Amino acid sequence: MEFTARAIAFIRNERSEAIDDDWSEVVSTIELARDVPDEALEGLADFSHVEVIFLADWADDVPPGPWHRHAQGNSRLPDVGVFAQRNKDRPNRLLLSTVRVESVETRALVVRGLDGIDGTPVLDIKPVYRWSRPEGDVRAPSWSDELDAR
Repeated sequence: MEFTARAIAFIRNERSEAIDDDWSEVVSTIELARDVPDEALEGLADFSHVEVIFLADWADDVPPGPWHRHAQGNSRLPDVGVFAQRNKDRPNRLLLSTVRVESVETRALVVRGLDGIDGTPVLDIKPVYRWSRPEGDVRAPSWSDELDAR
């Protein structure tokens, strides 16, 4: 099955390299594409967080990239499958980040913590409702906590 997606916006920030760490304090501006009307952002100022779906057009496709690897290339961490990681090299290069809304401007959304590099196409933006978060405690392997510690 083939499908097409269009960019509804583009990420603008100081990051030009897809590194694995230190995204939590990065402030990005998501600028609407020319064919998306200003009204598409109406109401987002009332939300603290949004989910941003974007296309890692700089990343490697899986395949030919590996279907498994050591997280962040660190051999001290377990070798796990691509679906047990949040790295940029994905089967369809699709990435998802939940980020804090800093402000809403006329044709832009300013967010904190978006792990996309400058110029990256955004495919969709969704608000985070209180009821749309995971219920209960989030369970994850201990090795994933090591990624956050860095």
